[in-house]
Amino acid sequence: MLFNSSNGTIKTDDFEMSYVSFGSGDKALVVLPGLGDGLTTVKGKALILSKPYKKFLERFTVYIFSRRQDLPATFSIRQMAKDQAQAMKKLGIEKASVMGVSEGGMIAQSLAIDYPGLVEKLIIAVSSCRVNNVIEDAIKAWIDFAKKGDHKSLMIDTAERSYTEARLKKLRKIYPFFASLGKPKSYDRFLTNAYAILGFDVSQELSKINCHTLIIGGSDDKIVGVDASYEMNEKIKNSSIFIYQGLGHGAYEEASDFYDRVFDFL
Repeated sequence: MLFNSSNGTIKTDDFEMSYVSFGSGDKALVVLPGLGDGLTTVKGKALILSKPYKKFLERFTVYIFSRRQDLPATFSIRQMAKDQAQAMKKLGIEKASVMGVSEGGMIAQSLAIDYPGLVEKLIIAVSSCRVNNVIEDAIKAWIDFAKKGDHKSLMIDTAERSYTEARLKKLRKIYPFFASLGKPKSYDRFLTNAYAILGFDVSQELSKINCHTLIIGGSDDKIVGVDASYEMNEKIKNSSIFIYQGLGHGAYEEASDFYDRVFDFL
């Protein structure tokens, strides 16, 4: 059963932002997606996005946010966190647990650093506190594909870096169709998000995060690297860490207990 689902748009003096929400609980869980939001937003997707959160729906109201519409060509992770704080306040969310995945984890860290009063608990999944060599290699390759308009190569390279061999064996059968899967009219939004990642570094500010934090990584992550999870765990004093052995950046999709683990932490 889907509780109180909605597809909405937040309008402020500065921006508009799409979001979806579902659930009927009195606790708020804010979810921030990764770089894929630069290709396709959450707009109109409440039903499909709610599926992993069935266990949450009675105790939580879950909000999944996109970045602002009409992103400027240059826009930092820190600015995205500022937008997120404004959006939460606009919706009357005074305090929430926040889960960020990949780039969303970077925004979530910035939110917890700059707006600590808004964040009750923090989940950082397959993310990093700064750009490293693994991230730089992946992002620069994707920027190159996007600038060429080579959507098929962008999607295939993302999959190859994200998933286990077992999952890739199934996906490779449909690679011929990847050329049109989620292809945007323009890559401007994707490129803004990608360049924001390349400029990200809060590694010297993680001591400012005081809320309970769960860090989830994959031992075989080819997009951010597993060392990124250990670095955050070392520098965020009130944090715990779980590493999925044998899984990579797609651990949040491939691990059958990922959402159970998040629910138990919350």
